[in-house]
Amino acid sequence: MRTPSLDALRGFRRPVYLVALGQLVNLFGSGLVYPFATVHFHLEVGISLGVVGFGLLLNNVATAVGTAVGGFAADRVGRKPVMVTSMALSTATLAAYAAVTDATGFVAVASAAGLTLGLFPPASQAMIADLTDGSERDRAFALLKVANNAGFGLGFVAGGVLYSIAQLAVFVADGLTCGVVAVLLWATLPRMRRGDAGSEAAADAKSSLVTALSDWRRAVTRPRIVSLALLNVGFAVMYAQMQATVPVVATETLGLSSAELGTLYVLNPVVIVTLQLPLVAAIGEWRRTRGLVVSAGFWAAAMLAIWVVALGPVVGVSVPVAVGVAFVGAFLVLRTLGEILHSPLVSSLASDISPEAERGSGLSLVEIAKRLGFGIGAALGGAFFDFGIGFWLWPTLAFGCVGLAAGVLALERRVTPAENGASASRTTATAE
Repeated sequence: MRTPSLDALRGFRRPVYLVALGQLVNLFGSGLVYPFATVHFHLEVGISLGVVGFGLLLNNVATAVGTAVGGFAADRVGRKPVMVTSMALSTATLAAYAAVTDATGFVAVASAAGLTLGLFPPASQAMIADLTDGSERDRAFALLKVANNAGFGLGFVAGGVLYSIAQLAVFVADGLTCGVVAVLLWATLPRMRRGDAGSEAAADAKSSLVTALSDWRRAVTRPRIVSLALLNVGFAVMYAQMQATVPVVATETLGLSSAELGTLYVLNPVVIVTLQLPLVAAIGEWRRTRGLVVSAGFWAAAMLAIWVVALGPVVGVSVPVAVGVAFVGAFLVLRTLGEILHSPLVSSLASDISPEAERGSGLSLVEIAKRLGFGIGAALGGAFFDFGIGFWLWPTLAFGCVGLAAGVLALERRVTPAENGASASRTTATAE
């Protein structure tokens, strides 16, 4: 008997599965280094946490730039060339982390790696859109999300073991996974120049650039999409702590080994794969803004869980390792629940409050805001630790989540019921 879950994975054209496989391998490489990068460069190489945070800020800025360039290039030279180029260049930029010995080298490599990796997402997403339509397209993007999280989770575990054996090997292996993906995509994917597979040539590059800039200008001057983008910066500041500061707390306060930390971090993809669809379906009748308020509540609770772990050394009490691990685990579960709600609701809300002709620009603005928030969050967390006030980071972030919830509720008053996913009888709002 065919099960519904397996039916959802069937019926795609071959390139869809190839892109999903490529992203699984790529995210496996990212998972190898994700929990250990901050720990390695701060504790092993000796770079201050503030500089590490600044490097991660530049990494996210460069990723945002790469995303814009990658989308532009995918429409002009084709999806496949951009994807292959991104992975080929990232083979070198990611492996270069293994050669970093000082702050200058870290900042340079982080910037280069962000730029090369940023080229990939818009081209891969455009190719999936070219090859699917309707509900099939929804299922295809769901397949990519599952592949991403499966690869990321496997990378967490493998990275913990590999890092404990040979620290620099995780960075080299991360680069090599990009090389494998580059070869896979180059050898197997069809060449698709732009839009639909059979589309005619678009206008010349100068005209296209003028049109793109005009779309961006309209998008960034619409108050509601700008407000949502600013809120997304705040949410991304919370996201960033999982990589930038929490591993340092778990390592320095609890003495967790790299293998133990990697195994614990697998909670994130496991919770996403297990609960993403059921949880979003359960709030299907909610206003999107109310779901985002609940998301902010989960983030606040997650920050308070880490605050409990950090409390011990400040008050001179030794936190039992088992208790500390439980609270770090609670942080991972709570922040993942917040992520599960935040990601689809923000994208849906951004899609509906942007005029149809400017929807791509609006979504790009929200995505770039998220990238900037990742970098700001890393820099902010590093600054708290470098100034010796790391203990106060967590209540500050929890209070910031209250501010995010208030901002979302303020935006709700400017969103129509249809845009907010609620019936007119339940929501009264005014459009801009």
